[in-house]
Amino acid sequence: MSLLIKGGRVIDPATNTDEIMDILLEKGEIKKISKKIDSCEEIIDASGKIVSPGLIDMHTHLREPGREDEETIQSGTYAAARGGFTTICCMPNTTPTIDNSSVVKFIYEKRRKEGIIEVLPIGAISKERKGEELSEMGRMWKAGVVAFSDDGSWVKDTYLMRRALEYVKMFNLSLISHCEDKTLSQDGVMNEGYFSTILGLKGIPREAEEIAVFRDITLSKMTGSPLHIAHLSSVGSVKLIEEAKKIGIKVSAEVAPHHFTLTEKEVTSFNTNTKVNPPLRGEGDLKGLREGLRNGAIEVIATDHAPHSQEEKESDYVSAPFGIIGLETALSLVIKELVERNVLSLIQALAKLTINPARILKIDRGRIKEGAKANLVIFNLNKNWVVREEDFLSRSSNSPFIGWKLPGVVEWTIFKGRIVYRNKL
Repeated sequence: MSLLIKGGRVIDPATNTDEIMDILLEKGEIKKISKKIDSCEEIIDASGKIVSPGLIDMHTHLREPGREDEETIQSGTYAAARGGFTTICCMPNTTPTIDNSSVVKFIYEKRRKEGIIEVLPIGAISKERKGEELSEMGRMWKAGVVAFSDDGSWVKDTYLMRRALEYVKMFNLSLISHCEDKTLSQDGVMNEGYFSTILGLKGIPREAEEIAVFRDITLSKMTGSPLHIAHLSSVGSVKLIEEAKKIGIKVSAEVAPHHFTLTEKEVTSFNTNTKVNPPLRGEGDLKGLREGLRNGAIEVIATDHAPHSQEEKESDYVSAPFGIIGLETALSLVIKELVERNVLSLIQALAKLTINPARILKIDRGRIKEGAKANLVIFNLNKNWVVREEDFLSRSSNSPFIGWKLPGVVEWTIFKGRIVYRNKL
């Protein structure tokens, strides 16, 4: 069946396109883009709405295999589609770890049977993410991983990280580093500073991130290998990346919406949905992250979607696990906190959710062009919605944004020419 998207404001950051056009979809691809296309079998009236490439999240935790009570590949893809994502990359901190080709193949098979959008696995750098021995990188590459990461753990062995960076050159893939020196952050639950002192909670200093960022940038320079820094939280880290880019080091970085939206002040509520790793930082860090997005030091916005059961999150602040869900609120937070505040234009913001992650991952996604996969999202900038726990399609509801009124409603998400999500409100 063909599908015609009619009269939408088409925004494609890859080609700097921003104009009213029709898009004809056939056989899972974009067949034609024109000012006016005649009617076809099915029509979506996109007038007054934004038509963008489907969003790409290069940092998602799906929990399967191992914690299907928190999230599955099926539920995670439904949540992603509701948020406008058509491609998500799942991190390897599952049980068992994604550190061999068998688990990679399992994920692809589960997605084929149960998922409604694309899921691309990220393989672990080290076996079981212990940082002691390299994983089966070559076999996982052949099985289809798109990057390598020990996310949740930093590869503290400098020699092992050097070897990993050198090894992935033959695959032309990036290493994604969770930068956290745990000898400094050990047992910490929030940002170290004034608020951790008055709340009596052990802090995690910015330096735990910045020291790790500095080392990994240095190794990237030494090896000439591309490095991607996950979930930046510190203004000092942003400055390190800015300086690295100036001298040509192949480093890129991402930030999660909660880090450019919330600060450590939120922890005073003792709401465990404010407990994330890295932690919410200070006002200066928030401003520094926004500036890093504005000046291009940070190329990617990623959700770091980290579902947890209600029982786990209802424990005390020290005992509760780190992490919040983010797939269903990310686009709206970007619009509210970055576009409406004039930090980024809409096309700049969408670049960080589409073509930029695609380029870093070296996948042919994030474009609206004839012959490309018909992965699209249509959303309404002029419509608001309220975040309600009962509306989440994720199996978990650990979000600090419940009750928030947000702009930007995803109306349709289209994957390979098929409507996989439609807002019925």
